[in-house]
Amino acid sequence: MATRKISSLLSRSLSLSSSPPLSFRKGSNWGRYFSRYSTAAVIEEPIIPNVDIKHTQLLINGKFVDSASGKKFPTYDPRTGDVIAHVAEGDAEDINRAVAAARKAFDEGPWPKMTAYERVRIILKFADLVEKHSEELAALETWDNGKPFQQAFKSELPLFVRLFRYYAGWADKIHGLTVPADGPYHVQTLHEPIGVAGQIIPWNFPLIMFAWKVGPALACGNTIVLKTAEQTPLTALLVGKLFHEAGLPPGVLNIVSGFGPTAGAALASHMDVDKIAFTGSTETGQTVLELAAKSNLKPATLELGGKSPFIVCGDADVDKAVELAHFALFFNQGQCCCAGSRTYVHESVYDEFVEKATQRAKRRSVGDPFKSGIEQGPQIDTEQFEKVMRYIKSGTESSAKLECGGERFGSKGFFVQPTVFSNVQEDMLIAQDEIFGPVQSILKFRDLDDVIRRANTTRYGLAAGVFTQNLDTANKLSRALKTGTVWVNCFDVFDAAIPFGGYKMSGMGREKSVYSLNNYLQVKAVVTALKDPAWL
Repeated sequence: MATRKISSLLSRSLSLSSSPPLSFRKGSNWGRYFSRYSTAAVIEEPIIPNVDIKHTQLLINGKFVDSASGKKFPTYDPRTGDVIAHVAEGDAEDINRAVAAARKAFDEGPWPKMTAYERVRIILKFADLVEKHSEELAALETWDNGKPFQQAFKSELPLFVRLFRYYAGWADKIHGLTVPADGPYHVQTLHEPIGVAGQIIPWNFPLIMFAWKVGPALACGNTIVLKTAEQTPLTALLVGKLFHEAGLPPGVLNIVSGFGPTAGAALASHMDVDKIAFTGSTETGQTVLELAAKSNLKPATLELGGKSPFIVCGDADVDKAVELAHFALFFNQGQCCCAGSRTYVHESVYDEFVEKATQRAKRRSVGDPFKSGIEQGPQIDTEQFEKVMRYIKSGTESSAKLECGGERFGSKGFFVQPTVFSNVQEDMLIAQDEIFGPVQSILKFRDLDDVIRRANTTRYGLAAGVFTQNLDTANKLSRALKTGTVWVNCFDVFDAAIPFGGYKMSGMGREKSVYSLNNYLQVKAVVTALKDPAWL
């Protein structure tokens, strides 16, 4: 399957027919689209996807089971705040059950003892099954998360499949080395699976984060206990079922839905978990790292927050720069850890950029994410909605200029108007904190030394964007910016082979690519004495 990029696929998805590819159930009067702010619309009665939710239990040892406590919690439709389904609420006892199943599967089961080629075949079969169920999965992802259906169906599901096929390709190519030694010894290194991997994924890209975590762990021969985000538990359970249909042995992949302070903390601190991987906020990541260290000193991979600069140089084509900066910030409702949330624009083009960026934000289509052509759905929940609104209030109370937006969109659900601030300064909260919402902050800079200094003055270091026609400028900025990724004249290119991770408080370790395999392998040296060797 050809490599796919989120940005290019998204642009194609928005040009599709307005007829939804899935059948949708509609009310007798599903309302008219309206807006006093943009050409988009919020609907009075939402489109309900024709998806049967069959899996709401925990997946432990190859079976769907109730939580030990019998508790359930609701998962909500962010378009309305209505309950979609009630899901089993896992806690420490359920984590114990899942870890025991994963431990038995690793120590006694067939998965790590299979030939690598057998693992390849199962992972590839799983990818094929996901491809067949992609519309159903995309609809469920949109319903539970609020992201545009076309984004989920045309961008994220193909990337999900591509990621697993990529890791299937690596599964039978993991090997050690033969090492020369200063003496009569034969030395080899073995790359062994680390064991039981605990994984905690976030709500903003549930399926993609599932692939980033599960793919390399399984390719290396590990077993897994995965905790989903309480806001978005549904798609992981469905793909878990598909994995077992593909032939995954029981206990290899266990999925527990639940909350961070209970299930998440129990997983991070579990003495029989050999490795923990977490994606989420920096503050929670610090807690996960502390729990990992205080338990059995398990290694941790952390992909955390960001406040990424997007730098528009004076030689830029302003129209193209506006469009790319808009995408870099507003993609996925701004709920992206690497969002270009500090837009630095050279003073020579600043005024033109601000004017055009404001007009682009006003044209952004907001509404029911199941309607084709909608660019922006709701924020994930009331907590995130209120957080975004607090930051907008902070911006308006500072000396930043509110160019557009700044209010709730519609009267139902968690929609926020696309918001643009100009005259933003480094000491403002909107320039320092990760807002995780559709709020663009535009700052002015004088020269490269000025913008390098300011862009690096942050506790984060996840990603950056550079927009310029000058190769020397691009090279200077690429090397000077203290971030794990620098996109030059592009943004959010997430190919499977490209590593992703942060500097500073944006985390440790790398997701995706060959580098991610290191997170799930141990290196063992085997030294054997040689008697009267013919050569050394």
